[in-house]
Amino acid sequence: MKITVDFEECLKDSPRFRATIEEVEGDVCELESKLDKLVKLCIGMIDAGKAYNAANKQFVNGIRELAQQSTKDEVIERRQGVPFLVILFDQAQRSIKTQLQTFVKDDLRKFKEAKKQFDKVSEEKEAALIKNAQAPRNKQHEVEEATNILTATRKCFRHIVLDYVLQINVLQSKRRSEILKSMLSFMYAHLTFFHQGYDLFSELQPLMKQLGGQLDQLVVDAAKEKRDMEQKHSTIQQKDFSNDDTKLEYNVDADNGIAMEGYLFKRASNAFKTWNRRWFSIQNNQLVYQKKFKDNPTVVVEDLRLCTVKHCEDIERRFCFEVVSPTKSCMMQADSEKLRQAWIKAVQNSIATAFRDKGDDGEVRKLDRKSSTSTGSLDSGGEPKERSLKGESALQKVLAIPGNSCCCDCGQPDPRWASINLGITLCIQCSGIHRSLGVHFSKVRSLTLDTWEPELLKLMCELGNRVINQIYEARREELGARKPQSGDPRHEVEAYIKAKYVDRRFIRRPSDEELRTKVVSLSKQEKRLSSSSEHLPPRAPPPTPKLRPVKSADSGIQNSADGSREMLAATPSNNNAAEPPPMPMPATLPPPSPCKEMAFYEPKEYSPGLQLFWASCARSLPDMAEALAHGAEVNWVNTEDEKRTPLIMAVQGGSLVTCEFLLQNAANVNQQDAQGRGPLHHATMLGHTGQVCLFLKRGANQNAADIDEKTPLAMAVEAANADIVTLLRLAKMNEEMREAEGPYSQSGDETYQDIFQDFTHMASNDPEKLNRYQQYEPQRP
Repeated sequence: MKITVDFEECLKDSPRFRATIEEVEGDVCELESKLDKLVKLCIGMIDAGKAYNAANKQFVNGIRELAQQSTKDEVIERRQGVPFLVILFDQAQRSIKTQLQTFVKDDLRKFKEAKKQFDKVSEEKEAALIKNAQAPRNKQHEVEEATNILTATRKCFRHIVLDYVLQINVLQSKRRSEILKSMLSFMYAHLTFFHQGYDLFSELQPLMKQLGGQLDQLVVDAAKEKRDMEQKHSTIQQKDFSNDDTKLEYNVDADNGIAMEGYLFKRASNAFKTWNRRWFSIQNNQLVYQKKFKDNPTVVVEDLRLCTVKHCEDIERRFCFEVVSPTKSCMMQADSEKLRQAWIKAVQNSIATAFRDKGDDGEVRKLDRKSSTSTGSLDSGGEPKERSLKGESALQKVLAIPGNSCCCDCGQPDPRWASINLGITLCIQCSGIHRSLGVHFSKVRSLTLDTWEPELLKLMCELGNRVINQIYEARREELGARKPQSGDPRHEVEAYIKAKYVDRRFIRRPSDEELRTKVVSLSKQEKRLSSSSEHLPPRAPPPTPKLRPVKSADSGIQNSADGSREMLAATPSNNNAAEPPPMPMPATLPPPSPCKEMAFYEPKEYSPGLQLFWASCARSLPDMAEALAHGAEVNWVNTEDEKRTPLIMAVQGGSLVTCEFLLQNAANVNQQDAQGRGPLHHATMLGHTGQVCLFLKRGANQNAADIDEKTPLAMAVEAANADIVTLLRLAKMNEEMREAEGPYSQSGDETYQDIFQDFTHMASNDPEKLNRYQQYEPQRP
């Protein structure tokens, strides 16, 4: 259903809404004029038809007198045409004149009455707003009186404008069916009249039947649309509008490019310092305003990066704030304190976003070196500094990696940006160029403004500028290509970056023998030696683990022996309505080693995809990055090894960081192998709780079943792995809650978010607490 005037938009009373109302009112006036003209023409046609009917009767009588001695058949047949004319004009009288006149007098009259009420209450609201704005802060009784009048006027305006919009939408929906119904009835009258000429109308009859079906559908649709609009009208009317001031929110990703908009009073720069109410908006890194929707916006601030915003308490008017730029300042007034704070915060966020997203040539370097301090100063005094502290912590850890203290592409010191799928640090200019390449080449994130997840931060620390440059710049000196410096023009830096990452011009392609040696070496590498805390427990046989039976739904959440939080079974599994107790685990069962029992088979051919396949198992991120640079498909399928993918091999290797690296490079988290098992199945079978948590956060389908019709939850319950059962069931409960709350629900329950965050930090910082011994042996051919 297409609504002519949006109910939500009418509550804003924006210039866009006013422009739509003017267009609709003009359309209705034009419709009324054309309907009046049509009714008058119909009356003239009926009068002419009556005269024709009388003359036709006289003509028939003349024929009858002439043919008194002839057969009466032709006369009788001719006389049968007379009542058809009467029926035709009688039907025209009822279908066009009466019906359309009723529509004009009733529906259009209601529309005009609603328009009068809307115009009246609009004037009253405008007067109340002006009076409220003019109320001096030192006269409390005038302030209270103006506030009360404004509140009552707003409430009345909401009811009137919602009723008016409802009347408009119903009228626009109804007029189509009314006009079509009139025309169809008139056409059927002609069909009856031209009975003897039915062959001429036979071609139109299918169309008329189609129109009849459309009429029935239109009537049904109109009734449904009316019910839906009345329901929406009632729903909006029942909403709590006591806090209208909180409806304005800053949205940097808005579809129309407008981050925030609303009415503000603006003090003129003339000698009289008059205040005018204007529609302000933040868009395209500018602060603009307009009086009417069709007017060209007037720019207040050309570049938000060069301005600041502050409260104004030294003037008589309330709720004022000032936006100051190097060339001028603009004094504005909101309707309330909440709106003032919202606008101040929106301007501050826009300034921060402008610092992050824009910058050219010489100005770029200045902003890059000061990005962390300048954006930090934009936070309001009452906001916590937790976000900036997280950013500084991430900055220190990433820049501590050798080679990361300078931009990977131009060498500018002290970078503040990173490409998370490449694992490199960038200056602000190079980050803008990387962002223009598209996320399939580079995903850019700020080291100071964004919050970093633990596994992503570890990924950045595993790679770095030196590792990536050894891959992507291997033949640069051999080809004589000059690497740009921090002071070079932007177009030269951009050309170099595209040649490096898009065209991959400086990569050294391995020979077939080198590729074969690399793949064989990776396939034999069971365990990557490093100091990473992700490594699985040592091979020494552990003591017999204590199995924790799955309890009923009342068991809730409890602490396990190793200190991790567990939620025991909340609901029975679909595939295991009554699960038997798990089989006891042998005391001599060793923990799984990376890529256990992954025998290497001589492949038919060696390819970068095969290198990525075995590098993922060996947990060698540099080799994985090299394989991707050489053109390996991140979702490459090994048809000779049960259709396993690099992501499944990363699960077998037991590394959380390798899984994160593949996911950041667009790996499919739900791609299945020949056994119908995806990465979530394999992580559950191996008891890799951190990987299960990561896959659920990345949208893994926990309802997918393998060829044995087992879901990850069924496997986790059978293995008595309470941590993974907790994660799977919490994710399922959270998904069901969001579906029940509808499309406007939030991202999830707070408890769900907290528990997943705990597991995320534990998987990255204390993985030994989450490792579970292998319950399922890989099914090898």
